[in-house]
Amino acid sequence: MSVEATHTLIVGGGQAGIAMSEHLGARGIPHLVLERDRIAERWRTQRWDSLVANGPAWHDRFPNLSFQGVDPFAFAPKDRIVRYFEDYAARIKAPIRCGVNVTALTRKPDGTFRAETSAGVIEAKTVVAATGPFQKPILPAVVPDSAGIFQVHSAGYRNPGQLPAGAVLVVGAGSSGVQIADELQRAGRKVFLSVGPHDRPPIRYRGRDFVWWLGVLGKWDAPTVAPGMEHVTIAVSGAHGGRTIDFRGLAARGMTLVGRTIAFDKGTLRFADDLAGNIARGDANFLSVLDEADAYVQAHDIPLPPEPEARTLGPLPECVTDPIRSLDLASEGIASIVWATGFALDFGWLQVPGAFDAQGRPAHLKGVTQVPGLYFLGLAWLSRRASPFIWGVWHDAEYLATRIAGG
Repeated sequence: MSVEATHTLIVGGGQAGIAMSEHLGARGIPHLVLERDRIAERWRTQRWDSLVANGPAWHDRFPNLSFQGVDPFAFAPKDRIVRYFEDYAARIKAPIRCGVNVTALTRKPDGTFRAETSAGVIEAKTVVAATGPFQKPILPAVVPDSAGIFQVHSAGYRNPGQLPAGAVLVVGAGSSGVQIADELQRAGRKVFLSVGPHDRPPIRYRGRDFVWWLGVLGKWDAPTVAPGMEHVTIAVSGAHGGRTIDFRGLAARGMTLVGRTIAFDKGTLRFADDLAGNIARGDANFLSVLDEADAYVQAHDIPLPPEPEARTLGPLPECVTDPIRSLDLASEGIASIVWATGFALDFGWLQVPGAFDAQGRPAHLKGVTQVPGLYFLGLAWLSRRASPFIWGVWHDAEYLATRIAGG
């Protein structure tokens, strides 16, 4: 069997792989991008039908190309995002091969990497693992299949019509969980929302988008996650023109909030006694952003209109002050559970000693591993908070390309 050779092999043809290709191409470094499905496949087939970006179009993009035909302050729908990446790949003439799956990556004694793929063997001096953070849906083993409840991960949820008739429990109150729960409620479903720890920034404040505030306040550049916040998600939504997540408002419309889902026994789900604390900490995060924004405006004498009404949170709903600790699924008519519980990494194909730490996590510093020539890109907190986002991954790719070009 013939062996193909290239200088740099990029595994993954999503936002990370395309950004990496641009920076390597600009430096004249020969490379290939392998994508096992299609460009931006996660946006195509692991998102629900009505999904839009959670950040406005002026921000959620690469620096060198704006969204054509999308208002800069609007939130691009998922199909438009797919087209954006397709257009970008064509614009930079990225050497992407779709439908090619990397089944194993090893390192030869001479330091060359050998990739076994569905289309043959490719060897490279350098490899960038750019498969991103959303690889393997996490579906907690709480409710057994024998319970007779329809269960789906958010990656497999498409629309309310997909679910059987009846009430729905949505587990997870980050961006995905809240948006899915809201969509189901708007479709007339009775909805229970299991709320865990979360950050809750304002979608806009004093005339500026939350992504702008996170930028000027230095939060996108935070180098490491704060202790105890490793699993805290951001509750924000670009749906319906963009809005601040309001758990009180959801409850006022009839949604029932419960704590973290922890156990199931004989048809009954049990929840942690943490709902009030999770809501309180989310509120505290929300108000802290307003405090920092106000201080920034004052310190820099910026003429932005005050917005005191943003601080009015309103009374807590009864489901928070008198929380439900257990639910009989049959009695409540709950026929479906949507698990918006995130994703795990899956690097089963990457079989290079030294690429992972003792816990099996990618071992790197800003994407640079201790294995010469091996890099990671697109992971959460790769170099800072912005790393897994569209514009953040572009800057991380630039850094890695500079390292690769330097030998």
